[in-house]
Amino acid sequence: MTPRDASEDPRGNGSRWSDLDRPPLNATALRRGLVHEGALWSQVEVVQRTGSTNSDLVARAAEGTASEGAVLVAEEQTAGRGRLDRQWTAPARSGLFFSVLLRPVEVPVARWGWLPLLTGVAVATGLSRAAGVDTALKWPNDLLVKVGGEERKAGGILAERAGEGGVVVGVGVNVSLRADELPVPTAGSLLLAGAVSTDRDPLLRGVLRALEQWYVRWREAGGDPAACGLQEAYAAGCATLGRMVRAELPGGRSLVGEAVALDGDGRLVLATREGVQEPVGAGDIVHLRAV
Repeated sequence: MTPRDASEDPRGNGSRWSDLDRPPLNATALRRGLVHEGALWSQVEVVQRTGSTNSDLVARAAEGTASEGAVLVAEEQTAGRGRLDRQWTAPARSGLFFSVLLRPVEVPVARWGWLPLLTGVAVATGLSRAAGVDTALKWPNDLLVKVGGEERKAGGILAERAGEGGVVVGVGVNVSLRADELPVPTAGSLLLAGAVSTDRDPLLRGVLRALEQWYVRWREAGGDPAACGLQEAYAAGCATLGRMVRAELPGGRSLVGEAVALDGDGRLVLATREGVQEPVGAGDIVHLRAV
């Protein structure tokens, strides 16, 4: 799908201000605040509607039309994807839907698996500061908030390789979704979690600034998660650690145990009932109960 310019209204009535509760992002102000000499972010583009910002940015990277630090933001995604090709849908201008292109050529490829975890730390940090919402991370890539005392998923992260030396990281966060707009009962939003602000401009700036800070630290440390403090920061904000969980693994196998640690490769270490500690590098994690 061809991205539409952010000045166009998705309802086709010629006014991008048709929903005054959800004003459009100010692309000019975002560029002015984020793109400058010495910054990671090289360009910030806001489009009204597209299928998937990740797919678009991966294609641009393959064509050679996007450089490191490119940021593509959509007011609405019609084919947004999460892990395992799950669909991510939300009303126009109700959240933050964006992708960034990173080229960590100084970091060994074996450590690139930390990028979605790094992004999770940055998103949680930026939103906590800008929205005043207590956020937590569910391994490996979900953002959790509390709604009525219950943990709800309010966001997710998806990283994809983009040719040689490139990774596109996509982020989706529900900002102003109301209860009757939630796609599933277990979903949440910053609004429902009691955010002090749902103004998406400062929220996006806060997230991207935190992402830049963490990415630069990680890259300068050669991707070493311990040396740059990333491993400790993720563990401190991870709601999965200390819980009994079920890991739904590739191939249909499942594993139940206590999530006791995050190893140097970003894998979740489970202590099973058999007394074995087993690292999990991929799979769906289901929180069972607190320990």
